[in-house]
Amino acid sequence: MEPTLTACPSCGKTNRIPAQSAGQPRCGNCKAGLPWIVSAGDADFAAVAERSPVPVLVDFWAEWCGPCRMVSPVLDQLARERPGRIKLVKVDVDSSPGLSRRFDVQAIPTLMVLVDGKVAARQAGAAPAGALRAWLDQALSGAAR
Repeated sequence: MEPTLTACPSCGKTNRIPAQSAGQPRCGNCKAGLPWIVSAGDADFAAVAERSPVPVLVDFWAEWCGPCRMVSPVLDQLARERPGRIKLVKVDVDSSPGLSRRFDVQAIPTLMVLVDGKVAARQAGAAPAGALRAWLDQALSGAAR
């Protein structure tokens, strides 16, 4: 579970973001919320995603998948728009066959929203940015109830 380096959208300072944490990442300089974008695999998925203090958007993808490469920047943007509200966890299906089997991933990209470790929403295939934004907002609004 390697930490990632993320530039603060408010002040531009680089921050080290842990893959797992009990809280939400904040900038060490200005204390603004930071986007939480990490990778996980078979060995650390439970700690990184299922025990997250915020809802998790899981992206099952592969490097060779063209639609995955098209959706990835949109997912990154959605995470940047919602600092402290979601955690984006990217799972490479080639490196994590156990998770692919466990969640019955038949096509990639497959997206899921986990709330308290349980699947709250699921979508397979690439979709336009607007459709992904609406799907995520609907999943998150259901999680807030």
